[in-house]
Amino acid sequence: MPNQTLLVRSLVELADNLVDDFDVVDVLSLLSDRCVHALGLTAAGVMLASPSGALQVIASSSDSMRTLELFQLQSDEGPCLEAYRTGEQVVNLDLAAEGSRWPRFAPRAAAEGFRSAHSFPMQLRRRTLGTLNLLRSEPGALGEADIVAAQALADIATIAIIQHQIVIDAQVLNNQLSAALNSRVVIEQAKGKVSQATGTDMDQAFRRLRNHARNHNLRLADLASRVAEGTLSPGSLDHLQPGN
Repeated sequence: MPNQTLLVRSLVELADNLVDDFDVVDVLSLLSDRCVHALGLTAAGVMLASPSGALQVIASSSDSMRTLELFQLQSDEGPCLEAYRTGEQVVNLDLAAEGSRWPRFAPRAAAEGFRSAHSFPMQLRRRTLGTLNLLRSEPGALGEADIVAAQALADIATIAIIQHQIVIDAQVLNNQLSAALNSRVVIEQAKGKVSQATGTDMDQAFRRLRNHARNHNLRLADLASRVAEGTLSPGSLDHLQPGN
């Protein structure tokens, strides 16, 4: 069963972030984090399709999750790709039993410590924009309430991308998706610089970037660009407070 209090808080927090000129990467990173806590998961991530239709990793709750999702794309197999291609939920999969289905992905996921996988399509009508991907370090099925909650969170992610869809055309939507994907590249560069400069791992580096952006009302992508370009020193970022 999902943690109902955390789930409600997560939905409210995500809705509060859907304001004009919101940062897609930041909102979807927040979604990934909240999925982990509200649904009792080990890791979560979001993949989005570029205008050309190719899936790319856009947000993840940990660096190990991001690495596994990149491997999934590289090997061209796994639950995220199936959910995207079919437009159907791919849930309650015991990775130990999926070796024949995903001969490269399943053993790699197991080697990373994951035992069960679940992917949910992010859809607008019949168009699938991406997937919300959930992993657990122990085997076991998601209950019906968990599945409903996870799909609701995937729908929130979709809303974050297509907000104001009625008043924007397809080209604007494609530009937004392209900008989000380009921002992800810059953020990864900034994470590396912060990690190297502060002696922290990539997850802590990302949290420090996001924490500083929120504290100073900055767009995460803009802050990451300044760090990546060297116009802002990694050491000048706000330190994380306990619980961040």
